[in-house]
Formats: sequence, structure tokens, C-alpha cells
Amino acid sequence: MPTGWVAAPQDTLLDQVAATLDGPQSFGVALVGADGVGKTLVARRAAEKFAVAAPSTVVRWVVGTATERVIPFGAFRALLHNAEIADAGRPAELLRAAHDCLTGDGGEQLFVVDDAHHLDHLSAALVYQLALSGSVRLIVTVRADTELPDAVAALWADELLTRIEVEPLDKPTTAAVLESALGAPLDAAAIDEVFGRSRGNPLYLRHLVTDGGLVRAEDAWRCRDDDRLTLPALIDGYLSGLPSPVRTVLDYLAVAEPLRRSDLTAVTGEDAVDETEAAGAVAADDDAMVYPAHPLYTGRVRAALAPEAARALRTSLVEQLAPRSSGQIGDQLRLSALAVESDTPSAVADIVAAAEHALRFGELALAEQLAQAALDRSGALAARLPLAYALAWQGRGREADAVLAAVDPEQLSQSELIAWALPRAANQFWMLSEPERATAFLQTTRNQILAPTAQATVDALTATFAMNAGTPLRTLRIAGEVLASPHADEVAVGWAASAAALSSARTGRFDDVEALARRATAADHPGLLRFTCGFGRITALVMAGRLTEARALAQRYTDFAELQQPGRAIGETLVGYVAIAEGDFDAAVTLLTRAAEPLARTGYSWGPLALTLLAQALGQKGEQLEAAKVFSRAESRHGLKSTLFAPELALAKAWSRAARGDATGAIEAAREAVQTAERGGQSAIALRALQDATRLGDVRAVYRAERLSVEVNCVLGRLTLAHARALADGDATALADVAADLADRGLHAAAADASAQAQRA
Repeated sequence: MPTGWVAAPQDTLLDQVAATLDGPQSFGVALVGADGVGKTLVARRAAEKFAVAAPSTVVRWVVGTATERVIPFGAFRALLHNAEIADAGRPAELLRAAHDCLTGDGGEQLFVVDDAHHLDHLSAALVYQLALSGSVRLIVTVRADTELPDAVAALWADELLTRIEVEPLDKPTTAAVLESALGAPLDAAAIDEVFGRSRGNPLYLRHLVTDGGLVRAEDAWRCRDDDRLTLPALIDGYLSGLPSPVRTVLDYLAVAEPLRRSDLTAVTGEDAVDETEAAGAVAADDDAMVYPAHPLYTGRVRAALAPEAARALRTSLVEQLAPRSSGQIGDQLRLSALAVESDTPSAVADIVAAAEHALRFGELALAEQLAQAALDRSGALAARLPLAYALAWQGRGREADAVLAAVDPEQLSQSELIAWALPRAANQFWMLSEPERATAFLQTTRNQILAPTAQATVDALTATFAMNAGTPLRTLRIAGEVLASPHADEVAVGWAASAAALSSARTGRFDDVEALARRATAADHPGLLRFTCGFGRITALVMAGRLTEARALAQRYTDFAELQQPGRAIGETLVGYVAIAEGDFDAAVTLLTRAAEPLARTGYSWGPLALTLLAQALGQKGEQLEAAKVFSRAESRHGLKSTLFAPELALAKAWSRAARGDATGAIEAAREAVQTAERGGQSAIALRALQDATRLGDVRAVYRAERLSVEVNCVLGRLTLAHARALADGDATALADVAADLADRGLHAAAADASAQAQRA
């Protein structure tokens, strides 16, 4: 089948892509459109045009495929195949190494990333990093109206790439294309009928013409009288008419694409591959990797394959690929994924190891698939652990609990007991929202274990629970004991130091925050805890009046060096937190609105916090209805696991009331925030709440400010005390001076309120 007869890309579209690639404000384009609309053709022609204009540029192609979407660096495997990348390292280290490998020579490069909606998380993160660094130019094609990897969606959301819609053909162009293909004119009725069915989709038109969808009757062309003339049905008809050897080649690609031509030849025969290429059903790239001519072909084949036939195909491929498998983790995981759904015997220990690798790289769907296969074969605890983690981290806490609940703890060794109890307790606390049950279960487990290292790890998780439950002073006591213990391993140190860093910041022990955060970062702790110590550092900077540094630090947490959601959403919550302090409410609302949805699915206390901060920002913008609505959501999701943020929730109530003009109610809620913070030992947060109370007009805030500003020595405390005194005295001059000081520190919303109070005084 000819692949280029359907309307070459319009010059205006190519000119738009070229202008964007040459422009100083963007490092590339994202071409977005429906299946079959011609995105790949536009990308190819645009890349050729760019290479002619800049002949020193090296053009590299990367293709995302449905079968490699769960394989780390699957799309970049050919480019990174011989790279010295530490596969056993952390994802952030892998990304840096991969980025350096691709850009190390400093030459001009244009990367064409085709079908980016099929990228695995690491490949998507690498594309984001390439765009963020500005080290290469990018043309990325994306299917419209489909779920995207977070890093791909962020390419244009973060304004790194310019989004360009690739539109279908209009009616006149559709008519011209059809008449050219058929070699005869069409009457208006035929054009209307074809355009009504195809909506100008070039792939649809191609199959309509070549596969008999158009018939000639009484000297006029008409669509065949068949209501099933949809694009999938046309493709199914095309596939069913292919010779058996050609269909076999597509069958193999349907279960594992792309395949090296030599491997495909080994399992189907040289003649079959040649015939398939000649038919235009597949194409090979410069590295002899074979892809379908269009991903819809293998998509339809995959949907039609009987399970036993697919299993036989995978078995054949594993036998072919296994002897030549490289040492790279991506190749190993691809082979493992094929093997567990084949008839190839696999050792349970190898499958579990592969599942643990997939977990470490954030490929949760693959980890679940592998761990479930291992569990089906053995029922062992070793398989249950990665499966439970994969399920819990996908927000499926009930399923994770069921996997772990099937274990009899009486049959476990001490090491097995601790390995089983920690994820079960964490899942109960966050995903099941049963903190009391989780805390009691953890304490029961603590009483059963004897090893000091295991005891320290349990205590570290207990400290994390205590922090979230709103008892930072107890957290500091428990965490201090863990950090002083010679038996604490890196996981225990990571948990304890992270919890201690944030608790220190909120209790006003700012001098301890940085050292604790550094110790937490140095430990090999579970990834999301980096945000806990990051929040501590950001809180300390805000209290010190160093808003610019706080915003820059928070922004770093939105970097995709640490993979996908919920990490990015937590990072955006931190930026929103600083933006509210700065008075940048528009940015705060945008960030927190975007963060709230993915965090709501996790069960982490970051979810209620994001909603709480969003309600604060909306209230301070004066958006009465939206603030009330979001506050109601935040209040309904608040519980023991997010009690640490109870003062912020009370402030959200205060600003929601202020937005509707209830000044008295707003002051009452702000006082509630101060009291809640003080009762929990969160002296620094009490000062933050006092600042808001003063902004809202609470003339009695001065009494608490005088006491707390002595207890918590920081710039924000001194500014709040000065503001509260000036307000209580009704001193217009002092209020104006405070407004100037607040503005100098970047606290623009507080400065505006003090200035308004000065005018009223």
C-alpha cells in the first residue's frame, strides 16, 4: 500500500513548525492530532526541512510503542544501548546519565519523538529533561484525546514546547485528494458522503480508496452501503486481506514492537519479512528495527489475537531473544514481561527481582504484572511485597491490604516480619486512611521483634506517623532516638531525618532543619520523603523572610528528575505554598488546582494540604464561591493522618469567610488556627497564623505575637509583631513602615493589607 499518496503536509504548517524551531523562545514543537491525521509525516518533512537549513544538525528518531510503554527507557533503548549508564542506580542518576550520554558531545541535535503518548515514564522524563535543558531541538508527536505520561503533558503545560494542532483535511482538499487517487472527478453528493464519514482523516481516505470502500455505480462514485465503514473496520478489512506470512509478521510485532529485523526474520522467515515490507505494512529504520507502517495496524491485530496464540508468539520470541539479551535493565525487563506471559519456564526469584527493578524505576504497572505472575507461581511473601507496593502506590490500597493480609505472621522469621509489617502499616495509615489501626499494628509488631536495626526502622516509621498526626514534638523525640542509634539503617535514617526536618521547621527549631534535610537526602530513603524534608527547608526560608530562595527551592521539586506523579504534584504544592506567602495568588491557584487531582488519588496527607492551600489562595483572591467549595472538600478529606496541617485548614476557613465579607468570622477562624498550632507545639506555624490574623484586622493578635516572637526567633516573627503592635495602636505611620518592610521581604499580600490598614487609620 502506498504510504505517501494522501496530501503532503501544507506549507503553512511546515512553515509554522520551522519558525518555532528557529525561534529563541521555544526548543521545539508538539504536534497533536487524531490517529491517521498525518502527524508522523509532518514531523518527517519538518525534520528534513530543518536539516537542510542546518546541515550540521544530527537528526535522531525515537518512537514510543504500546508494548514498550512499561519498559524503562524502552523508546531510547537503541540510542542508549552502548551507553555507560548505571542501571542499578536511582532513577534521577539514570536520567542524568542518559541525558549526558545523548548531549555529551555538544553538537546540534534534533530529536523527533514519535507517538510520545506511548513513552514509558523514564523515556518521557528524559524527553522533558532534554526540553528543560535546552540542549537539543525537539519535534514530538502526540495522539489527541488520550492519557499521556505526566512528563509529556508538561512539555507544553510548562511552555517548553509549542503545541501545534495537526488538523484533518478540509472538504475541498479531501475532494482533490480523492479525485487524484481515483483518476476521475467526483460529484458533490459523493464528496459530501465521503467527507461526512472521514472528516478529512487521510488514513481513512487511503483505506476507503484502496480497500474497496468506494464503489462505482452508474458512472458515479459512492461509498459502499455498509454502516461499518469506520476506520477500525476498514483497517480490519485490510488486515484480513493480507497474505498469511505478512499477517504473521504483524502478529509478532503486535506482541513486541519494534523487533530487530534479524530477530523477526529468525521467527518468521526472510521471505515473510521481505513480503511484508513490499506490501507497505511495516518499515525498518536505519538501525534495522522493524515497526508497523501505522501503530493502528498492530493495535487492531493485538486486539484480535486469541490469548493462546499471543502466548505462543511470546514463547517463540523469548526463545529467540533470551540468548542475546544484554545486561541493560530495560532489555531484561522487556524479556521478563514477555516470559511471564509465555510458556517459557521462569524462576520465581528472577521474576521477583525484575518486579523490584520495575518498582524502583516507577513502572508500577509492569511491577504489578511481574509480581502477580510470581505470586501465582509460588504464593510466597517475596512476591507479595512488590505486588503490595505496586498496588498501594497506584492508590489501590484495599487490594494491597488483601495481598498482605493473606500472610500468617506467626510463620514469618524476624526479617520477614519487618519486611511485611512496614508496607502494611504504611498502607493502612495513608491509603486506607486508618491511622489509628496502623499505629496500633506497628506498635504490636515493635513488641515482637528483637533485632535493633528492625526496631529502629519501626520507630522511624512511627515518627513519620506521629508527625502526620500533628504531634511534632513527639516526632522529634522518637526521630532523635533513631538518628542517635548506631543500629539505624539508611531507610530508618531517611524516614526519621525527613520527619525531624519538617517538625523542626514547624516548631521553630530552624537551626536544625538544614542538617536534618541533608542527612535525609544522603540516605537511601523512599523517594517521596524528599518532599517532607524539602517542605521543612522551604518553611524555614519563608520564616526567615527569604522568599526568593524559598520559591527557587520549591520550583526544583517540580523537576522531573524524580519521575512522575505524585512527585510533580507535591512539588507544585510546595511552589503554591510559597506563592501564597508572596501574594502571587494567580500562580498559586493554577499550581494547586493542577496538583489537587492527582494527589487526591494517593491517600497521602499532601492531598488535603493542596486543597487547603488552594482554598486560602482563592479566598485571598476574593473568589467567594470557589473558595467555599474547595474549603468544603479540604475539610471533608482532613483527618488524623493530616492533623499536622490543621492550622492551615483553619486559615483556609478564615480566608473563605473573608471572601464573603464575614470579617468577624474570619478573625475567629484565624485565632482558631493560632490556638491549634500552639496546642500542637507548632510555634512557627502559630506565628504564620498570627500574621494572617493581623492582616484580617485582629487587634488582639499583638498579645500572642509578643510571646511567640520571643520563643521563635525569625524575621517573620519580628515583622508580625511590628504589624500587630501598629494595628493595635492604630498608628498609621507605623503601619506604613511595616508595609514597606513586608514588601522588601517579598511578602506582598501582607504588605498590601498593612498599607490599606494605614490608610484607614
